[in-house]
Amino acid sequence: MTSNPSVLFVCVHNAGRSQMAAAFLTHLAPDRVEVRSAGSAPADQVNPVAVQAMAEVGIDISAESPKVLTADAVHACDVVITMGCGDACPYFPGKQYLDWKLDDPAGQGIDAVRPIRDEIEQRVRGLLDDLGIPARS
Repeated sequence: MTSNPSVLFVCVHNAGRSQMAAAFLTHLAPDRVEVRSAGSAPADQVNPVAVQAMAEVGIDISAESPKVLTADAVHACDVVITMGCGDACPYFPGKQYLDWKLDDPAGQGIDAVRPIRDEIEQRVRGLLDDLGIPARS
């Protein structure tokens, strides 16, 4: 792995889980990790409840937009973290793959999305530990 590893978060719509995970990683390790997110069937916009949940912890994802998953994006990353994209995620030998089983925030209210957000933050902190990168306080 390079001095700045690259991580790709992938879920189906790239509107909730993967957007929150990418935002946490960017927030906790600015300039120390290259962060991408994408979806196998991207939505038109980021889930407004995910935007609200992230704003509650001081992270603004309102300007983000869902992006389509490409083989090039997977190929360019050291670590690929999937969140329910199933067989739509391309597999490349030599990449580290992790599958995070997380509830989908789509269609959920803020009370249901907060615990998903908090679990994502804990998993991102664990990922940083695994990568040997200290998280910003």
